[in-house]
Amino acid sequence: MLRVHRPLASSMLLLCNPLSACLVGGARRRGLHHGESASAWRKPEAGRLKLNFDGSSKHASRRASIGGVYRDHEGAFVLGYAERIGTATSSVAELAALRRGLELAVANGWRSVWIEGDAKTVVDVVRSRARVRAVEDLRLCGEIAELLPMIDDMTVSHVRREGNRVAHGFAKLGHGVALPRVWRDVPPDEVRRFLKRDAQGQGK
Repeated sequence: MLRVHRPLASSMLLLCNPLSACLVGGARRRGLHHGESASAWRKPEAGRLKLNFDGSSKHASRRASIGGVYRDHEGAFVLGYAERIGTATSSVAELAALRRGLELAVANGWRSVWIEGDAKTVVDVVRSRARVRAVEDLRLCGEIAELLPMIDDMTVSHVRREGNRVAHGFAKLGHGVALPRVWRDVPPDEVRRFLKRDAQGQGK
């Protein structure tokens, strides 16, 4: 099981180095190179689910929303989520999107998950390669750290925006929903085209 230390001080949060080593080691076993950023969405192996997450914060108003999607080894849609989170920075939106995705994994008993996002700083925080100092960022990182040990088998990677279009679509949907939404088995029409392209390996 992955082990995550609690925050060491109120001024920063560091996920422990053994977590980073574990993730990199797991990546090698699966042929994933975490030092590189993929440009297209990739399928997980059989028996695992893949979470892509994204946050959206409008530049002028800072109105923010989050979204994410779970898919299986065939690229088939399993679950998607979207919600408004009020006023927030882009980093808060990205962290909140990841936290919500992890909450759904725990609630559904999914213990083998590949996590991927296009916010490199957030990915690096989970890999223990970055620090955050903003109060709200620290709070969310603490909540994420509480959830990570509940996932037995986890991989984390960064993908460029073009490989994260389905999650981005859910985050955009979040701006328009009055209450948090979760879709199961049947995705909303707004993301079907990108889901199909990813499943067929036409992500670019």
